[in-house]
Amino acid sequence: MITAVDTNVLLDVFGADPGFGDRSRSAIRSALLEGGLVACDVVWAEVSAAFPSASDAEGAMDQLGVRFAPLDERMSTAAGGAWRSYRRSGGSRTRILADFLIGAHATTGADRLLTRDRGFYRKHFDRLAVLDPSE
Repeated sequence: MITAVDTNVLLDVFGADPGFGDRSRSAIRSALLEGGLVACDVVWAEVSAAFPSASDAEGAMDQLGVRFAPLDERMSTAAGGAWRSYRRSGGSRTRILADFLIGAHATTGADRLLTRDRGFYRKHFDRLAVLDPSE
């Protein structure tokens, strides 16, 4: 079972978030026991921005057991289509394409997505199994 992990869950753990840190850490542990954790290049970049250096970010991801799994052409095209549909149906610009890239990656490159943003992903990626550590 491969679990894609979203930025918010990783930052909960790396930043020791007082509200979600423990639950996110527990969800990551459970996902690792059931298989592996992956992060797409978008998540990797967002998480890396929270560290003072690339090597610090890579070390933290490695210590947590998260593998780098970049988007491919099929995933990127699917994300573009989902974002286009969202915008055509009146979606605001508050949702950026990065969210759709993360969802498309998880849908085709993993078995499920670990995120606290469950409403968005369940609405726009109906085939995606979503785990929310805050539930």
